[in-house]
Amino acid sequence: MSHAGTLAMIPALGYVAGKVAEHKEQLLQDLNAALSMLLDTPIREMPVQLLLQVLAALVLAVAVLMWYVRKAAAKPKPVYLLDFAMAHPPDTWRFSKERFVPANSLNTRFNPESLDFLGKMLERSGLGNDTYTPPWLVNEPIVMDIAHARLEFEVTCFTAVQELLNKTGIQPRQIGCVIVNSSLFNPTPSLAAMIMNHFKMGSKTINYNLGGMGCSASLVAIDLAKQVLATLKDTYVLVVSHENITNNWYPGNDRSMLLPNCIFRCNGAAMLMTNKPTEARRAKYELQHLVRVNLAGQDRAYRCVYQLEDENGDLGVRLSKDLTAVAASALQKNMVTLGPLVLPFSEKFLFAVNLLKRKFRGKKVAPYTPDFQLAFDHICIHSGGRAVIDGMQKHLALSDAAIEPSRAGLYRWGNVSSASVWYVLSYIETYKGLKGGDKVWQLSFGSGFKCNSAVWVAKKTFKDPHTCWTGFDPAKMWEDLNALTATLAAEKAAKRAAAEKAGQTLPEDGH
Repeated sequence: MSHAGTLAMIPALGYVAGKVAEHKEQLLQDLNAALSMLLDTPIREMPVQLLLQVLAALVLAVAVLMWYVRKAAAKPKPVYLLDFAMAHPPDTWRFSKERFVPANSLNTRFNPESLDFLGKMLERSGLGNDTYTPPWLVNEPIVMDIAHARLEFEVTCFTAVQELLNKTGIQPRQIGCVIVNSSLFNPTPSLAAMIMNHFKMGSKTINYNLGGMGCSASLVAIDLAKQVLATLKDTYVLVVSHENITNNWYPGNDRSMLLPNCIFRCNGAAMLMTNKPTEARRAKYELQHLVRVNLAGQDRAYRCVYQLEDENGDLGVRLSKDLTAVAASALQKNMVTLGPLVLPFSEKFLFAVNLLKRKFRGKKVAPYTPDFQLAFDHICIHSGGRAVIDGMQKHLALSDAAIEPSRAGLYRWGNVSSASVWYVLSYIETYKGLKGGDKVWQLSFGSGFKCNSAVWVAKKTFKDPHTCWTGFDPAKMWEDLNALTATLAAEKAAKRAAAEKAGQTLPEDGH
C-alpha cells in the first residue's frame, strides 16, 4: 500500500480504534457467543447474517489487539538516574579571594588595569573563599600545557566516577556507553576514551565526546544518554560533565575575555543512568521531560559567547553585551515549550489569556510569567554568576529559599560550567532532602546559544549528604551575600547622587 493510502486510512482506523475501546466488553461477549455457535454449526449451514457478525467480531478483535500492541510499543520506556557524584579537588587546590590578585600578578603580561578589573569583578562575583583552581595556574611557573589539562581532568573526573561506582556497586564492564561533555578541552584520544582506559571498560562499550556545547552541555549529554537508552536494552550509561580551567585560562588584557578568569573554577560531575526495570526501586530519579532550545541560527545569539584570539594572538572566550538579552529570549522560548507540560491548569489559563491580550493590544500589556514554583518542588539554576542568578530570581519571581541552592553553588564552587546544575542538586540532597514524587527542574544556559531544561521526579524519600558540601555554612554565605548586596546598593546610590549633582541621568541599573 502507498504512503498516501496509509495516511488516508489513519482517520478511519482512529475512529474504529475509538469505538473498539468504547465497546470492547460487549464486543468480546459477542465474539464469545459467535464462536460458541460456530463450533456447533458447520460454516455452510450458518446464516449469512451470523457469518458476517462473526467476521466483524474477528476483525474488531484483531483491531483491539493491534491497538493495544501499538499503544504499548509507543509508550517510551522509563529512563532512570541511578545516582550521581561530584568532584571535590584536593585542599591544596583551594583558592581564596585574598590570593586571587597576587596570584594573577605572576602573569607578567597582565597590565595594571587588567589586574584592577579582575579584582573588582571578583569582589562583585558572589564567590566565596573556598573555590578551587589548579595550583599550576596560580604559582610560579604558570603552566597551561595539555599534560596538565589532562591531569586536571583526571584529578576531578576520575575521582567523581570512582565515587559513583562505589555508591552504586556497578562494575565498569557493566557500563554500555560513556558520554563526556567538555566544551573547550577535547584532546585525542578523547576524554571518554581516557575514562574507558582508566577504568578498563569492555570492548563493547560505546562512547561519545561532546565538545563546544558550553555551560548547558550536561543536559545535552543527558538527552543523548536518553536516546542511547532507547536503542540499547537493559544497560547503564555513564555521563561525565567537565570544563577545563588549565586549557582555558586567558593570559591577555581584553576585558570582554577576562571575566571567565574571575569566576570559572575546577569541577566535575558523574551521573549513572539506566533503563533496567530491575533498577527502578533503587534509582533516585526518573527523567520526565527534557526541553532544548537552540538559537544558533541567529547571528547575535551565535556570537554572544565566542572563542577567538585577541589582537595579540591570545586565545580566550569573549562574552558580548548581548548575552543577557539573548539568554532572556532563549529562556522565554524554553518556558513556552516546557510550561504546557508541567504547569497546573490555573497557570496555563492565565498565560493563555495574557497571550491573547498581547496579540490584540501589543506591548501595552506586560508578558505574564507563570509561577513555576507551583510546578516544581526544587529548582536547580545554572550558577553562571551573581547577575545570572539575580536575573533569574527576578524573572521567575523565586523566593530566596528556592534560589538558595544556586547561590550556594556559585558561592562554594564558582561557575563550574555544565556541572553546576549537579552541584546545585547535590546541595538540595545534602541540606533539604527529597520526598518521593518531588519534581526537580534543572535549567541551564550555554554558548550557541542554548537554554535547556530537565525535569526529574524523585523515586523515593531520601537525604544524601555529598562530600563536596562537607563543612559548608549556609548562614555564613547569606551573611556575606547580604553584605555584598548592601555595598553594591550604596555604590549605586552614590553614583546616582553624583550624576544628579552633575545634571546627568543614569540608566536603571545605575551604571
